[in-house]
Amino acid sequence: MAEFLDDAHGIESVTVGVYRTAATVKGGRRFSFSALVVVGDRNGRVGYGYGKANQVPMAIEKAQKEAKRRMRTFALVGATIPHEVTGTYGSCRVRIMPAAPGTGVIAGAAARAPLEMVGIQDCLTKSYGSNNSKNLVKAVVDGLSKLRTRQKVAQLRGVEIGETDVEEAVRRGQHAQVSADVEAEPQPAGAEA
Repeated sequence: MAEFLDDAHGIESVTVGVYRTAATVKGGRRFSFSALVVVGDRNGRVGYGYGKANQVPMAIEKAQKEAKRRMRTFALVGATIPHEVTGTYGSCRVRIMPAAPGTGVIAGAAARAPLEMVGIQDCLTKSYGSNNSKNLVKAVVDGLSKLRTRQKVAQLRGVEIGETDVEEAVRRGQHAQVSADVEAEPQPAGAEA
């Protein structure tokens, strides 16, 4: 469940995981906690942070502060991504694929957090290798950093690029949703054909 950090900027936070470590000392064990947090504005900006402290709330607060400092902007096309991409971190690989409107985010918990916080509503993911949640989040952010819009690619190459398959699917999906909404409107009483 996302919680609001900054109402003025619309920044939300999701705690991906809280981890406990124990140090054995004379007289027992001393516990410390760490937290992995993802923050974003659901409008193209996301960041992640990792904080450690002796209590859980302090660890989450430290992680949120680090995540806000690390926030970056990523390229989106509507509610999906411009093209298929693979992000890596360590032995984790995450493949992120664009999807038609209405598909939703098909991803596990660790990969879902940064995707939802950046504002993606329709995409498919598949993770390969390690399923460590810390590394999965980093791999997803690495994949998002490799995204480029059609306009950016056209500018870099110096050529004109037509509408991509993803942009066409988004356009068709939006058109289909609008026509479905029009058909679903109730008819006034006595206005039968």
